[in-house]
Amino acid sequence: MPVLVGKKAPSFTAKAVQGENIIEEFSLEQYLGKKYVVFFFYPKDFTFVCPTELHRFQEELAEFEARNVAVVGCSTDSEFSHWAWLNTPREKGGIQGVKYPLVADINKTISEDYDVLSGLEDFDEEGRRSVEGELVAYRGLFLIDLEGVVRHQVVNDMPLGRSIRECLRVVDALQHFEQHGEVCPMDWQKGDKGMTADHGGVSDYLSGK
Repeated sequence: MPVLVGKKAPSFTAKAVQGENIIEEFSLEQYLGKKYVVFFFYPKDFTFVCPTELHRFQEELAEFEARNVAVVGCSTDSEFSHWAWLNTPREKGGIQGVKYPLVADINKTISEDYDVLSGLEDFDEEGRRSVEGELVAYRGLFLIDLEGVVRHQVVNDMPLGRSIRECLRVVDALQHFEQHGEVCPMDWQKGDKGMTADHGGVSDYLSGK
């Protein structure tokens, strides 16, 4: 799997749904120089683990906005599937009330570019295509900075839901480093002391100075 950390996030223009509106040309480039982006993939609309994640991102949306972070979801479903799911009440398995954009990667090119597409696709000598498994997205998550560079990525298998707290922690760590020039050690939390990237800084951190 290619590592995108330290590289420009793959660009795309695709249809997306936000609230009641279908956006014909949605791109992450609208956030360049303005907002950080948490761009996350999930396997399918109208499933079981996926709505728990989408609802949690909505519940914590104010926390992301306070950190100047835009949250954007993406799956290989169509914009019409996204729209129907967004207009289905929570008690009926829907995600009504989710307000951040959901990108429709129906051609699967975005998932391919971010290397989170599951399943195996192959062609025989006569050009006939075969597919093993489903061509849907794993639970990938990418933190993109103000310059459009990926600074963090994590990819979970289908059954494994993510941690919203860890996502926020990594955002805080990146912003702490950018603001103070201090690196963040194991299990660092917002408000904790950081470290300068030299032997003296390490010694001060370990001694509690």
